[in-house]
Order: sequence, then structure tokens, then C-alpha cells
Amino acid sequence: MKFKPTSYKLMNVSTGRIFEDEGWTLSDPQSPSPSLVRAVYENEKFTPMDNLKGLYRYAQWMPINRTLKRSHAPVTYKSKGLADILGLENLYITLSGYVPKHGARMETCSFKETEAFSICARLPKKDKRILVVQSAGNTARAFARVCSDNDIPIVICIPNDNISDLWFLKKLKPCVKVVATPHGTDYFDAIALGEKLCQDPKYMAEGGAKNVARRDGMGTTLLSAVEKIGRIPDAYFQAVGSGTGAIAAYENAQRLEKDGRFGKNNMRVYCVQNAPFTLMYDSWKNGSRDLVPITAEESRTNSEKILAKVLSNRKPPYSIAGGLYDTLKESNGDFFKVTNDDIVYWMLQFYNKEGYDIFPASGAAVAALKQAVDSGAVKKDETIMLNITGAGMINATSKGFDHKKADLVLSTDLSAEEVISSVDKLFKL
Repeated sequence: MKFKPTSYKLMNVSTGRIFEDEGWTLSDPQSPSPSLVRAVYENEKFTPMDNLKGLYRYAQWMPINRTLKRSHAPVTYKSKGLADILGLENLYITLSGYVPKHGARMETCSFKETEAFSICARLPKKDKRILVVQSAGNTARAFARVCSDNDIPIVICIPNDNISDLWFLKKLKPCVKVVATPHGTDYFDAIALGEKLCQDPKYMAEGGAKNVARRDGMGTTLLSAVEKIGRIPDAYFQAVGSGTGAIAAYENAQRLEKDGRFGKNNMRVYCVQNAPFTLMYDSWKNGSRDLVPITAEESRTNSEKILAKVLSNRKPPYSIAGGLYDTLKESNGDFFKVTNDDIVYWMLQFYNKEGYDIFPASGAAVAALKQAVDSGAVKKDETIMLNITGAGMINATSKGFDHKKADLVLSTDLSAEEVISSVDKLFKL
């Protein structure tokens, strides 16, 4: 059956103005101040589509033009083992990863696949521009896999210190090019490199949190949970680097409340960062919409110290209207911070109680949930959703993997012209 593009418009979160999507609109051109835009879907009812495979069963609430091959949706189940040691009666785990016993089959083991399959499906099929994605690791792996499987040209900008995250179960096609910043640089440097590249119109910025397809792809985690639970959870837990996934979950909670069948949106959003990289945690605890000051040197030093490397973004969508600050404020949520030791401890506890391995960022979310239980922030009979954003690497890589090396390493000091010229050669342009 031929897929019919989803029908939707865009809304400026700050002003409420509703307008048409021009195809890859990332912001409202008439907005008086910075604001996220949100997709407003023609179908206001949550309608999973059983005739579509994988992630696209949630296509009615994804701003897409087509479907792509080999997608998988997050899986939600009620916890027994972890719930027992935390003393929780209604703990639901939403799992993105490769854990076949629970029906989870994301080969990159990361919920970043939800972004990649949504964003790439938003691309018009005849668009000849080359997509540019900046990443600290998991996003790079997800986009590389999805673009390779679906013959979509892409440039991935990543810090060289994170290049070990680029492992794949099979070799990537040549349409995927990886450009790294030198050793000792961080995610912000990769972002800056991609911005220079996108000064050329033949390269197309993916857009990060501003891209409604990214957020609504990530928001499928909540849709999975609500489909299983039958109602909007009381509390939501996730480790955050940018906070985009938490924003996305809350946006879908608002849509579900409007649907009317899943209860009121009383879902408190709880986020966690890995100390000492606690930029958003510190800002939130200071009661500040503005991010607290952090130098490039501090950011790089702190990102080197943390176990959950993907949680190190010094340019997150925290302050912008509709961003993480507003999400936490509106939901009566809060922020936690955890140490590397906390993460390791709860990764091991999780493996013992749930039977599969999780990524450090997921371990941070579990550690935060423990803090919330101990402090009384959540009640033991509340319905809690724990977003396990990455898991199952042991299963996925048991038969080996291919490691993708950088096609280019470019200094962050290069001019935009030099960056563009260097990358052009990779595509023989």
C-alpha cells in the first residue's frame, strides 16, 4: 500500500501562530523571539497503524512524507526485578535497544533510531541536498545505519574522541561520510563544524531539537508506553544531553490529553545528568531559564570525565520557548545528577534484575529514579515510565561488528570554505 504523507501544520510554541510547513521548516520566520515550533496533526486521536511496520505504526503523529526500510519501534513492559528492589508497584520500562526476548530489535541499540527514521522520512524523496548531522555518538550510529540502509547521502560530524561509538553489524555504504574533529574536542566543536559545512546550500542541516521530526520520532517512546499502560504516566525519567527526548515525551503527553482517552497530563518530567557535566542541572537548580556560564575548556574537561559521554552538550535547547526549562516548569518536574560510580552500580543492578545490559546514559536514568524514590519525589504506587534509551549491545555485537573510521579529520580552526571544499571531495562534487 502506498504511504500517504501525514497531514499537519506547524505551531509557534511561544505565540501560538499556526502556519504551513514549507518542507523543512525549523522555525517560525515571523517569530519575535526564539521559539521551537510544534507539529499540529490533522488527526487528533492517537491511532497506531497496524498495517505499517516498525516505528511507522505511529506515523499519524510523525511529520513524514514516506516510510523507510528496517525500522523498529520502542517496546514497553512492566518491570518486576528492578521494580522489586526499588519498591515500586507500577514501574514500566520503555526499551530502545536490541533485546529480542522483549521484542526490541534496534540494531544500533539506541533510541536515536527513532529520530533517524522520522527525520529521514520527512525528507522529500527527490531532494538532492546532502543531510548533515552532528553527534556525540549514538545519534551518529543511528543516522549512519538508517541512511546506509536507505541510500540517503549524509555527512556525520563527530568528535574524534567519540569515534569508538561508530560500530555497525555490517559495513556502511559509501553514501555515509564521517568527518571528525581532532582529539581533545567535544560535541560543541562537531556542531560548529557542521554549521560551517551547511553554509553551502547543497548541504542541509538536520536541525537538532528544532526539527519537529526529530522530536516526534523520539516521542514515540511515550506512545509505546501509553499503548501498553492505557494512560499517561504520573512520572517520566530520562538521562539527557540535549533534553530533546524529554521535551518530545511531554509534547506527546499534551497530545494524548487532548485525545481524551488517556487521562489528564499530570506527567512530571524528571531528567538527569552525569556529574561533573551538569550544565542544565546547575541552571535548573539556580532557578534560571538562562544556562549558567561554562567555558569551552570547562566543557571539554568535564565531558572527558563522565562515563555517559552522550550527555555532554553545551548548546542544548534548554532556554528557548518550548524547550527543556519550559517542559520541567510546566510538568512540575525536576533535575537529578549522578556520579560515574552511581551509573556503574545501577547498570550492574539492572543487568541482574532485568537480564540485559544497558548503556551508561540509561544507567544514569535508573540511578536518578532511585534518588527520586528515596527522596519521596515519586510515590511507590504511582505509574512510572523509565526511558531506557540504549541497551542490548552484548546481544547485538555477539557475532562481531564493523568499526567505521573517520573519512576526514578537520581542524575546528578551518574556514567554512575550507571545510566545504574538503567534504565536497568525499562526494566527488
